Amino acid sequence: MTTKTVHIDDKNQIEAFLRKNVFLNIYSLGDLDDFFRPYTNWYALTNTEGIKAIVLVYMSGSLPCLHALTESENIHYMEELLQSLIPIFPERFYAHLSLGLEGALGKHYSLKSHGEHYKMALTKKYLLSRVDTSEVIALSISDLDEIVSLFEAAYPENWFDPRLLDTNQYYGIRESSKLISVAGVHVYSRRYRVAALGNITTHPEYRGKGYGTAVTAGVCKSLLREIDHVGLNVKTDNTSAIRCYEKLGFEILDSYGEYEVEHLPS
Repeated sequence: MTTKTVHIDDKNQIEAFLRKNVFLNIYSLGDLDDFFRPYTNWYALTNTEGIKAIVLVYMSGSLPCLHALTESENIHYMEELLQSLIPIFPERFYAHLSLGLEGALGKHYSLKSHGEHYKMALTKKYLLSRVDTSEVIALSISDLDEIVSLFEAAYPENWFDPRLLDTNQYYGIRESSKLISVAGVHVYSRRYRVAALGNITTHPEYRGKGYGTAVTAGVCKSLLREIDHVGLNVKTDNTSAIRCYEKLGFEILDSYGEYEVEHLPS
């Protein structure tokens, strides 16, 4: 059956396809929101049956990010789509790839692995009620300098866009007026009722005391007032974080790889 690659801009079409697997595509679904939409480009592989695969190229920040995630039974469609897009991809980008898709780019790009990651979903929401969040406070743009300083000390490799503070979904804990723990979101959409947690860290001097669990629970409790689906990504070897998330009601649903990608010299 003949396929073709198209640039797609119909939000309803994109949403309908992505909702077939909400938690695998939770970042992409959230990026359909008007808050993130200006930074997105979407491409689809189609045939007479409809859309078979979709990729997102997110253009905010210094390094574009490619989202190419699919179920194992459809990986051949995603591979075909990626290969068709090689002529228009940036010289350098970051990529989230379903396992097995590395070869689709490998002939034209060098791929530096940033590890295998799990997709986790909040499926046991009742567990959040067991976590004491009485010390957790809401953060805002007025706390930006402190948040950035905490990330520099505790999580220097993270990706943080200060605009995300406008979602009102960042929470923290202070000790002696010092911000020592923070949790927030990478993606948030009331319109699509999805959110992906991110930028979660605790200052090294205060770890092991449950602060990370508390601030993460605080964000989740806030999100669930208006969000149906909450997910996150975590490296498969980050066992302490995974235990924390499982305690809060998250479970592992899938895995994928993250890569820094650079075009090979001609």
